[in-house]
Amino acid sequence: MNDIDAWVWWLVGAAALGIPLVVTAMPEFGMFAVGAVAAAVAAGLGLGVVAQVLVFIVVSVALIAVVRPIATRHSRQRPQLATGVDALKGKQAVVLERVDGAGGRIKLAGEIWSARSLDGDRAYDVGQQVDVVDIEGATAIVI
Repeated sequence: MNDIDAWVWWLVGAAALGIPLVVTAMPEFGMFAVGAVAAAVAAGLGLGVVAQVLVFIVVSVALIAVVRPIATRHSRQRPQLATGVDALKGKQAVVLERVDGAGGRIKLAGEIWSARSLDGDRAYDVGQQVDVVDIEGATAIVI
């Protein structure tokens, strides 16, 4: 295998590693593919097979050691912008119909919601401000 063929084989290997990256969504395959591209560059520069393999290993391991922990940390973080039901928790609402443990109605974020009190013995009268602590289905739980 001459130097021209070596870089082509490394690029074929990089493309082959890209297939399981897309199919399995495992970023490690992408990191190996980048290592193969780096080895193709080394082969294009005329480095020997041993140097090409070392470039592949060093780049791949470095990416896995550095990028993977960062990506894992970011994937475990909760989004800073709450949306949907999560955005309604902690909001204040106005009681439209008496709310107690059995139910009632509130105006929350410009919409009318069914609601019930967290403490079944507690009741809130029309016009009172309440805080939404949870959403269960289409019912706001308030205190």
